[in-house]
Amino acid sequence: MVLAAVASFVIGVIAERRARDMAPPDLVEAFEIYSQTAVDTFERDGGAGLAAYLERIEHASGINAVLINERGIEVSGRTPPVGAQELARRALEKMTFVNDFSRGIPLNAHAARSPNGAIYVLVGQDPGPARRPGRPFVGRGFFRVTLISLIQRLLPVLLIGGLFCYWLARHLSSPLTELRGATRELAEGRLTARVDEKLLKRRDEIGLLGRDFNLMAGRIESLVEAQRRLLGDISHELRSPLARQGVALGLARRRSGPEAASALDRIAREGERINELIGQLLALSRIESGTGGLENVKIDLSALVREVAEDADFEARSRDRSVRVEQSESLTISGVPELVRSAIENVIRNAVRHTAENSQVDVSLASESVNGDRFATINVRDWGTGVPENSLEEIFRPFYRVEDDRDRRTGGTGLGLSIAARAVRLHHGTIEASNAPDGGLIVEIRLPIDRAS
Repeated sequence: MVLAAVASFVIGVIAERRARDMAPPDLVEAFEIYSQTAVDTFERDGGAGLAAYLERIEHASGINAVLINERGIEVSGRTPPVGAQELARRALEKMTFVNDFSRGIPLNAHAARSPNGAIYVLVGQDPGPARRPGRPFVGRGFFRVTLISLIQRLLPVLLIGGLFCYWLARHLSSPLTELRGATRELAEGRLTARVDEKLLKRRDEIGLLGRDFNLMAGRIESLVEAQRRLLGDISHELRSPLARQGVALGLARRRSGPEAASALDRIAREGERINELIGQLLALSRIESGTGGLENVKIDLSALVREVAEDADFEARSRDRSVRVEQSESLTISGVPELVRSAIENVIRNAVRHTAENSQVDVSLASESVNGDRFATINVRDWGTGVPENSLEEIFRPFYRVEDDRDRRTGGTGLGLSIAARAVRLHHGTIEASNAPDGGLIVEIRLPIDRAS
Protein backbone atom coordinates (compact mmCIF):
# COMPACT_ATOMS: atom_id res chain seq x y z
CA MET A 1 0.00 0.00 0.00
CA VAL A 2 2.90 2.37 0.74
CA LEU A 3 4.46 1.57 -2.63
CA ALA A 4 1.13 2.24 -4.34
CA ALA A 5 0.79 5.58 -2.55
CA VAL A 6 4.35 6.63 -3.46
CA ALA A 7 3.84 5.59 -7.08
CA SER A 8 0.55 7.49 -7.23
CA PHE A 9 2.21 10.60 -5.79
CA VAL A 10 5.15 10.44 -8.22
CA ILE A 11 2.85 9.93 -11.20
CA GLY A 12 0.79 12.91 -10.04
CA VAL A 13 3.87 15.12 -9.74
CA ILE A 14 5.11 14.10 -13.19
CA ALA A 15 1.72 14.71 -14.76
CA GLU A 16 1.45 18.01 -12.93
CA ARG A 17 4.82 19.22 -14.16
CA ARG A 18 4.06 18.15 -17.70
CA ALA A 19 0.76 20.01 -17.58
CA ARG A 20 2.55 23.04 -16.17
CA ASP A 21 5.22 22.98 -18.86
CA MET A 22 2.60 22.87 -21.61
CA ALA A 23 0.94 26.27 -22.17
CA PRO A 24 -2.79 26.19 -22.88
CA PRO A 25 -3.69 26.52 -26.58
CA ASP A 26 -5.47 29.90 -26.11
CA LEU A 27 -2.32 31.41 -24.58
CA VAL A 28 -0.15 30.15 -27.46
CA GLU A 29 -2.58 31.55 -30.02
CA ALA A 30 -2.78 34.87 -28.14
CA PHE A 31 1.02 35.24 -28.06
CA GLU A 32 1.20 34.40 -31.76
CA ILE A 33 -1.30 37.19 -32.59
CA TYR A 34 0.22 39.65 -30.09
CA SER A 35 3.79 39.10 -31.32
CA GLN A 36 2.97 39.53 -35.03
CA THR A 37 0.81 42.61 -34.37
CA ALA A 38 3.54 44.12 -32.16
CA VAL A 39 6.15 43.64 -34.93
CA ASP A 40 3.88 45.21 -37.55
CA THR A 41 3.08 48.12 -35.22
CA PHE A 42 6.78 48.72 -34.50
CA GLU A 43 7.68 48.68 -38.23
CA ARG A 44 4.82 51.11 -39.00
CA ASP A 45 4.60 53.43 -35.96
CA GLY A 46 7.98 53.07 -34.30
CA GLY A 47 8.74 52.67 -30.57
CA ALA A 48 6.04 55.03 -29.36
CA GLY A 49 3.32 53.21 -31.25
CA LEU A 50 4.66 49.87 -30.02
CA ALA A 51 4.67 51.05 -26.37
CA ALA A 52 1.04 52.18 -26.69
CA TYR A 53 0.06 48.83 -28.17
CA LEU A 54 1.80 46.87 -25.40
CA GLU A 55 0.02 48.97 -22.78
CA ARG A 56 -3.32 48.13 -24.39
CA ILE A 57 -2.37 44.38 -24.24
CA GLU A 58 -1.52 44.69 -20.55
CA HIS A 59 -4.79 46.50 -19.85
CA ALA A 60 -6.87 43.91 -21.76
CA SER A 61 -5.19 40.65 -20.75
CA GLY A 62 -2.88 41.52 -17.88
CA ILE A 63 0.20 40.37 -19.84
CA ASN A 64 3.22 42.59 -19.15
CA ALA A 65 5.06 42.26 -22.49
CA VAL A 66 8.17 43.66 -24.18
CA LEU A 67 9.54 43.31 -27.74
CA ILE A 68 13.18 42.26 -28.16
CA ASN A 69 15.09 42.29 -31.46
CA GLU A 70 17.64 39.82 -32.76
CA ARG A 71 20.46 41.59 -30.86
CA GLY A 72 18.65 41.22 -27.53
CA ILE A 73 17.65 44.89 -27.27
CA GLU A 74 14.20 45.87 -26.02
CA VAL A 75 12.73 48.27 -28.66
CA SER A 76 9.60 49.60 -26.94
CA GLY A 77 11.28 51.43 -24.08
CA ARG A 78 9.62 49.24 -21.43
CA THR A 79 11.65 47.48 -18.71
CA PRO A 80 12.08 43.82 -19.58
CA PRO A 81 11.44 41.31 -16.77
CA VAL A 82 14.26 39.18 -15.36
CA GLY A 83 15.23 36.44 -17.75
CA ALA A 84 13.49 38.01 -20.75
CA GLN A 85 16.66 38.24 -22.91
CA GLU A 86 17.57 34.62 -22.22
CA LEU A 87 14.07 33.42 -23.06
CA ALA A 88 14.09 35.57 -26.22
CA ARG A 89 17.30 33.88 -27.32
CA ARG A 90 15.66 30.47 -26.92
CA ALA A 91 12.63 31.59 -28.89
CA LEU A 92 14.90 32.90 -31.71
CA GLU A 93 16.63 29.50 -31.86
CA LYS A 94 13.39 27.52 -32.03
CA MET A 95 11.18 30.05 -33.80
CA THR A 96 8.21 28.85 -31.78
CA PHE A 97 6.40 29.43 -28.49
CA VAL A 98 8.54 28.83 -25.35
CA ASN A 99 8.07 29.42 -21.63
CA ASP A 100 10.18 29.45 -18.46
CA PHE A 101 9.22 28.79 -14.83
CA SER A 102 12.69 28.39 -13.33
CA ARG A 103 12.74 31.78 -11.59
CA GLY A 104 9.35 31.50 -9.98
CA ILE A 105 7.84 34.05 -12.42
CA PRO A 106 6.23 32.42 -15.45
CA LEU A 107 7.51 33.96 -18.70
CA ASN A 108 6.19 33.24 -22.19
CA ALA A 109 7.78 34.17 -25.50
CA HIS A 110 6.93 33.94 -29.18
CA ALA A 111 9.05 34.92 -32.23
CA ALA A 112 7.62 36.77 -35.25
CA ARG A 113 9.06 38.04 -38.56
CA SER A 114 8.49 41.56 -39.93
CA PRO A 115 7.61 42.25 -43.61
CA ASN A 116 11.24 43.28 -44.30
CA GLY A 117 12.61 40.00 -42.84
CA ALA A 118 13.68 41.18 -39.34
CA ILE A 119 12.88 38.83 -36.44
CA TYR A 120 11.55 39.99 -33.07
CA VAL A 121 10.46 38.18 -29.92
CA LEU A 122 7.50 39.16 -27.75
CA VAL A 123 8.22 38.24 -24.10
CA GLY A 124 5.49 38.62 -21.52
CA GLN A 125 4.59 37.75 -17.92
CA ASP A 126 1.35 36.07 -16.95
CA PRO A 127 -1.23 38.22 -15.09
CA GLY A 128 -0.30 39.41 -11.57
CA PRO A 129 2.05 36.74 -10.06
CA ALA A 130 0.88 34.87 -13.16
CA ARG A 131 -0.51 31.75 -11.59
CA ARG A 132 -2.92 30.60 -14.25
CA PRO A 133 -5.48 27.95 -13.28
CA GLY A 134 -4.02 24.47 -13.64
CA ARG A 135 -0.46 25.83 -14.11
CA PRO A 136 1.41 25.97 -10.78
CA PHE A 137 4.82 27.55 -10.93
CA VAL A 138 8.05 26.03 -9.72
CA GLY A 139 9.97 28.07 -7.19
CA ARG A 140 12.93 27.42 -5.00
CA GLY A 141 10.71 25.89 -2.35
CA PHE A 142 9.16 23.46 -4.80
CA PHE A 143 11.05 20.42 -3.57
CA ARG A 144 10.43 21.32 0.06
CA VAL A 145 6.71 21.64 -0.72
CA THR A 146 6.84 18.35 -2.61
CA LEU A 147 8.43 16.56 0.39
CA ILE A 148 5.83 18.00 2.73
CA SER A 149 3.07 16.92 0.34
CA LEU A 150 4.58 13.46 0.18
CA ILE A 151 4.57 13.16 3.97
CA GLN A 152 1.05 14.51 4.22
CA ARG A 153 -0.20 12.03 1.65
CA LEU A 154 1.70 9.02 3.00
CA LEU A 155 0.97 9.53 6.69
CA PRO A 156 -2.75 8.63 6.50
CA VAL A 157 -1.93 5.72 4.21
CA LEU A 158 0.69 4.43 6.66
CA LEU A 159 -1.61 4.74 9.65
CA ILE A 160 -4.80 3.39 8.13
CA GLY A 161 -3.12 0.88 5.82
CA GLY A 162 -0.74 -0.27 8.56
CA LEU A 163 -3.57 -0.97 11.00
CA PHE A 164 -5.65 -2.70 8.34
CA CYS A 165 -2.72 -4.81 7.09
CA TYR A 166 -1.78 -5.77 10.65
CA TRP A 167 -5.34 -6.88 11.35
CA LEU A 168 -5.47 -8.79 8.05
CA ALA A 169 -2.12 -10.48 8.70
CA ARG A 170 -3.23 -11.53 12.18
CA HIS A 171 -6.56 -12.69 10.84
CA LEU A 172 -4.80 -14.98 8.35
CA SER A 173 -1.69 -16.05 10.25
CA SER A 174 -3.09 -16.78 13.72
CA PRO A 175 -5.27 -19.75 12.68
CA LEU A 176 -2.49 -21.07 10.46
CA THR A 177 -0.07 -20.91 13.40
CA GLU A 178 -2.57 -22.80 15.53
CA LEU A 179 -3.10 -25.37 12.78
CA ARG A 180 0.67 -25.76 12.42
CA GLY A 181 0.98 -26.43 16.16
CA ALA A 182 -1.73 -29.09 16.02
CA THR A 183 -0.02 -30.70 13.03
CA ARG A 184 3.27 -30.88 14.93
CA GLU A 185 1.57 -32.44 17.93
CA LEU A 186 0.04 -35.07 15.68
CA ALA A 187 3.40 -35.73 14.02
CA GLU A 188 5.03 -36.19 17.45
CA GLY A 189 2.57 -38.95 18.30
CA ARG A 190 -0.07 -37.05 20.29
CA LEU A 191 -3.04 -38.45 18.43
CA THR A 192 -5.51 -36.45 20.50
CA ALA A 193 -4.30 -33.18 18.95
CA ARG A 194 -7.18 -31.16 17.52
CA VAL A 195 -7.80 -27.65 16.22
CA ASP A 196 -9.58 -25.23 18.56
CA GLU A 197 -13.33 -24.84 18.18
CA LYS A 198 -12.97 -21.10 17.51
CA LEU A 199 -11.08 -21.81 14.29
CA LEU A 200 -13.73 -24.28 13.16
CA LYS A 201 -16.38 -21.52 13.27
CA ARG A 202 -14.65 -19.56 10.52
CA ARG A 203 -16.52 -19.57 7.23
CA ASP A 204 -13.49 -19.30 4.98
CA GLU A 205 -11.04 -21.83 3.54
CA ILE A 206 -8.99 -21.85 6.75
CA GLY A 207 -12.03 -22.98 8.72
CA LEU A 208 -12.67 -25.73 6.17
CA LEU A 209 -9.03 -26.79 6.46
CA GLY A 210 -9.33 -26.94 10.25
CA ARG A 211 -12.43 -29.13 10.06
CA ASP A 212 -10.73 -31.45 7.57
CA PHE A 213 -7.69 -31.66 9.84
CA ASN A 214 -9.82 -32.69 12.80
CA LEU A 215 -11.54 -35.34 10.70
CA MET A 216 -8.19 -36.66 9.53
CA ALA A 217 -6.71 -36.66 13.05
CA GLY A 218 -9.75 -38.45 14.44
CA ARG A 219 -9.57 -41.09 11.74
CA ILE A 220 -5.85 -41.63 12.29
CA GLU A 221 -6.36 -41.90 16.06
CA SER A 222 -9.13 -44.50 15.69
CA LEU A 223 -7.09 -46.56 13.22
CA VAL A 224 -3.94 -46.51 15.36
CA GLU A 225 -5.87 -47.31 18.54
CA ALA A 226 -7.63 -50.18 16.78
CA GLN A 227 -4.29 -51.51 15.59
CA ARG A 228 -2.79 -51.29 19.08
CA ARG A 229 -5.76 -53.04 20.65
CA LEU A 230 -5.66 -55.75 18.00
CA LEU A 231 -1.94 -56.25 18.49
CA GLY A 232 -2.24 -56.43 22.24
CA ASP A 233 -5.29 -58.72 22.21
CA ILE A 234 -3.74 -61.16 19.76
CA SER A 235 -0.48 -61.24 21.73
CA HIS A 236 -2.28 -61.97 25.00
CA GLU A 237 -4.51 -64.60 23.40
CA LEU A 238 -1.50 -66.41 21.93
CA ARG A 239 0.17 -66.75 25.31
CA SER A 240 -2.48 -69.20 26.56
CA PRO A 241 -2.16 -71.83 23.76
CA LEU A 242 1.62 -71.49 23.96
CA ALA A 243 1.50 -72.28 27.67
CA ARG A 244 -0.69 -75.34 27.00
CA GLN A 245 1.67 -76.35 24.22
CA GLY A 246 4.57 -76.22 26.69
CA VAL A 247 2.73 -78.53 29.09
CA ALA A 248 1.85 -80.93 26.27
CA LEU A 249 5.45 -80.87 25.09
CA GLY A 250 6.68 -81.87 28.56
CA LEU A 251 4.24 -84.79 28.67
CA ALA A 252 5.28 -85.87 25.18
CA ARG A 253 8.94 -85.94 26.23
CA ARG A 254 8.17 -88.34 29.10
CA ARG A 255 6.04 -90.65 27.00
CA SER A 256 8.09 -90.72 23.80
CA GLY A 257 11.29 -92.53 23.00
CA PRO A 258 14.72 -91.20 22.00
CA GLU A 259 13.78 -91.22 18.32
CA ALA A 260 11.28 -88.34 18.88
CA ALA A 261 13.70 -86.17 20.85
CA SER A 262 14.96 -84.15 17.86
CA ALA A 263 11.44 -83.36 16.66
CA LEU A 264 10.36 -82.34 20.15
CA ASP A 265 13.44 -80.12 20.50
CA ARG A 266 12.52 -78.39 17.24
CA ILE A 267 8.97 -77.82 18.50
CA ALA A 268 10.40 -76.35 21.70
CA ARG A 269 12.70 -73.97 19.79
CA GLU A 270 9.89 -72.78 17.57
CA GLY A 271 7.69 -72.29 20.61
CA GLU A 272 10.41 -70.17 22.22
CA ARG A 273 10.67 -68.05 19.08
CA ILE A 274 6.93 -67.52 19.04
CA ASN A 275 7.01 -66.61 22.71
CA GLU A 276 9.85 -64.13 22.05
CA LEU A 277 7.91 -62.62 19.15
CA ILE A 278 4.82 -62.20 21.34
CA GLY A 279 6.92 -60.53 24.01
CA GLN A 280 8.33 -58.08 21.49
CA LEU A 281 4.89 -57.37 20.09
CA LEU A 282 3.63 -56.56 23.57
CA ALA A 283 6.66 -54.35 24.19
CA LEU A 284 6.06 -52.55 20.89
CA SER A 285 2.41 -52.04 21.77
CA ARG A 286 3.29 -50.56 25.15
CA ILE A 287 5.90 -48.23 23.67
CA GLU A 288 3.57 -47.02 20.92
CA SER A 289 1.00 -46.21 23.59
CA GLY A 290 3.43 -43.59 24.91
CA THR A 291 5.08 -43.09 28.27
CA GLY A 292 1.83 -42.46 30.14
CA GLY A 293 2.02 -43.94 33.64
CA LEU A 294 5.82 -44.30 33.43
CA GLU A 295 7.93 -41.96 35.53
CA ASN A 296 10.93 -40.05 34.21
CA VAL A 297 13.96 -40.40 36.50
CA LYS A 298 17.68 -39.69 36.34
CA ILE A 299 19.48 -42.49 34.53
CA ASP A 300 23.19 -43.25 34.86
CA LEU A 301 23.66 -43.99 31.18
CA SER A 302 27.24 -45.22 31.56
CA ALA A 303 26.27 -47.87 34.12
CA LEU A 304 23.25 -48.90 32.05
CA VAL A 305 25.30 -49.33 28.86
CA ARG A 306 27.92 -51.44 30.68
CA GLU A 307 25.26 -53.61 32.29
CA VAL A 308 23.49 -54.29 28.98
CA ALA A 309 26.82 -54.94 27.24
CA GLU A 310 27.87 -57.47 29.92
CA ASP A 311 24.58 -59.37 29.62
CA ALA A 312 24.83 -59.41 25.83
CA ASP A 313 28.48 -60.50 26.00
CA PHE A 314 27.54 -63.44 28.26
CA GLU A 315 25.01 -64.65 25.68
CA ALA A 316 27.29 -63.90 22.70
CA ARG A 317 30.11 -66.11 24.09
CA SER A 318 28.02 -69.21 23.40
CA ARG A 319 27.90 -68.18 19.72
CA ASP A 320 31.63 -67.48 19.37
CA ARG A 321 31.09 -63.73 19.52
CA SER A 322 31.71 -61.02 22.11
CA VAL A 323 30.64 -57.52 23.12
CA ARG A 324 33.16 -54.90 24.24
CA VAL A 325 32.67 -51.37 25.58
CA GLU A 326 35.44 -49.30 24.01
CA GLN A 327 34.55 -45.90 25.51
CA SER A 328 32.13 -44.86 28.22
CA GLU A 329 31.79 -41.33 29.57
CA SER A 330 29.96 -40.71 32.80
CA LEU A 331 26.67 -39.24 31.55
CA THR A 332 23.24 -38.78 33.07
CA ILE A 333 19.95 -38.38 31.21
CA SER A 334 16.33 -38.04 32.21
CA GLY A 335 13.95 -40.74 31.00
CA VAL A 336 12.21 -44.04 31.59
CA PRO A 337 14.86 -46.64 32.50
CA GLU A 338 12.89 -49.58 31.09
CA LEU A 339 12.51 -47.94 27.68
CA VAL A 340 16.11 -46.71 27.45
CA ARG A 341 17.39 -50.15 28.44
CA SER A 342 15.10 -51.78 25.87
CA ALA A 343 16.42 -49.51 23.12
CA ILE A 344 20.11 -50.15 23.89
CA GLU A 345 19.56 -53.86 24.46
CA ASN A 346 17.71 -54.42 21.19
CA VAL A 347 20.39 -52.62 19.18
CA ILE A 348 23.25 -54.57 20.81
CA ARG A 349 21.44 -57.91 20.48
CA ASN A 350 20.75 -57.15 16.82
CA ALA A 351 24.47 -56.45 16.32
CA VAL A 352 25.41 -59.72 18.07
CA ARG A 353 23.01 -61.60 15.84
CA HIS A 354 24.51 -60.23 12.62
CA THR A 355 28.20 -59.85 13.40
CA ALA A 356 30.59 -62.44 11.94
CA GLU A 357 31.73 -65.43 14.00
CA ASN A 358 34.84 -64.89 16.14
CA SER A 359 34.26 -61.11 15.98
CA GLN A 360 33.15 -58.62 18.54
CA VAL A 361 30.52 -55.90 18.78
CA ASP A 362 32.03 -52.51 19.67
CA VAL A 363 30.01 -50.20 21.94
CA SER A 364 30.92 -46.61 22.84
CA LEU A 365 29.25 -43.84 24.83
CA ALA A 366 30.33 -40.20 24.45
CA SER A 367 28.85 -36.71 24.68
CA GLU A 368 28.67 -34.18 21.87
CA SER A 369 27.23 -30.72 21.28
CA VAL A 370 24.88 -29.92 18.39
CA ASN A 371 23.69 -26.31 17.94
CA GLY A 372 24.39 -25.55 21.57
CA ASP A 373 22.56 -28.65 22.93
CA ARG A 374 24.36 -31.58 24.54
CA PHE A 375 23.60 -35.16 23.54
CA ALA A 376 24.69 -38.59 24.69
CA THR A 377 25.72 -40.63 21.67
CA ILE A 378 25.78 -44.42 21.82
CA ASN A 379 27.50 -46.15 18.89
CA VAL A 380 27.05 -49.89 18.32
CA ARG A 381 29.17 -51.38 15.56
CA ASP A 382 29.14 -54.98 14.29
CA TRP A 383 31.40 -56.73 11.76
CA GLY A 384 28.75 -58.33 9.60
CA THR A 385 27.84 -57.85 5.95
CA GLY A 386 26.11 -54.50 6.50
CA VAL A 387 22.82 -53.37 5.00
CA PRO A 388 22.03 -52.10 1.47
CA GLU A 389 22.00 -48.31 1.34
CA ASN A 390 18.32 -48.18 0.35
CA SER A 391 17.40 -50.18 3.47
CA LEU A 392 19.20 -48.14 6.11
CA GLU A 393 16.02 -46.31 7.08
CA GLU A 394 13.67 -49.23 6.44
CA ILE A 395 15.30 -51.52 9.04
CA PHE A 396 13.57 -49.51 11.78
CA ARG A 397 10.12 -50.50 10.49
CA PRO A 398 8.32 -53.41 12.18
CA PHE A 399 8.85 -56.82 10.54
CA TYR A 400 11.15 -55.42 7.86
CA ARG A 401 13.44 -58.04 6.32
CA VAL A 402 16.62 -57.16 4.47
CA GLU A 403 16.82 -60.79 3.26
CA ASP A 404 14.11 -63.36 2.82
CA ASP A 405 15.99 -65.99 4.84
CA ARG A 406 17.08 -63.62 7.59
CA ASP A 407 14.81 -65.12 10.20
CA ARG A 408 16.00 -68.61 9.39
CA ARG A 409 19.71 -67.77 9.58
CA THR A 410 19.71 -65.32 12.48
CA GLY A 411 16.50 -65.97 14.38
CA GLY A 412 15.48 -62.32 14.13
CA THR A 413 11.84 -61.24 14.32
CA GLY A 414 12.23 -57.83 12.68
CA LEU A 415 10.95 -55.99 15.75
CA GLY A 416 14.07 -55.25 17.80
CA LEU A 417 15.22 -52.13 15.92
CA SER A 418 11.62 -50.94 15.59
CA ILE A 419 11.20 -51.11 19.39
CA ALA A 420 14.51 -49.28 19.82
CA ALA A 421 13.50 -46.53 17.39
CA ARG A 422 10.18 -45.88 19.11
CA ALA A 423 11.75 -45.84 22.57
CA VAL A 424 14.41 -43.36 21.42
CA ARG A 425 11.83 -41.07 19.79
CA LEU A 426 9.76 -41.04 22.98
CA HIS A 427 12.86 -39.56 24.67
CA HIS A 428 13.17 -36.89 21.92
CA GLY A 429 16.27 -38.56 20.54
CA THR A 430 17.33 -39.91 17.17
CA ILE A 431 18.54 -43.26 15.89
CA GLU A 432 20.38 -43.78 12.60
CA ALA A 433 22.16 -46.61 10.81
CA SER A 434 25.11 -46.43 8.43
CA ASN A 435 27.52 -48.86 6.81
CA ALA A 436 31.09 -48.75 8.09
CA PRO A 437 33.74 -48.11 5.40
CA ASP A 438 35.62 -51.30 6.33
CA GLY A 439 32.52 -53.47 6.69
CA GLY A 440 29.73 -53.92 9.18
CA LEU A 441 26.85 -51.78 10.38
CA ILE A 442 26.97 -48.81 12.78
CA VAL A 443 23.82 -47.85 14.69
CA GLU A 444 23.97 -44.47 16.46
CA ILE A 445 21.57 -43.55 19.26
CA ARG A 446 21.52 -39.90 20.28
CA LEU A 447 19.68 -38.87 23.47
CA PRO A 448 19.41 -35.33 24.88
CA ILE A 449 21.33 -34.78 28.12
CA ASP A 450 19.51 -33.08 30.95
CA ARG A 451 20.92 -29.51 31.24
CA ALA A 452 20.91 -29.72 35.03
CA SER A 453 23.18 -32.75 34.94
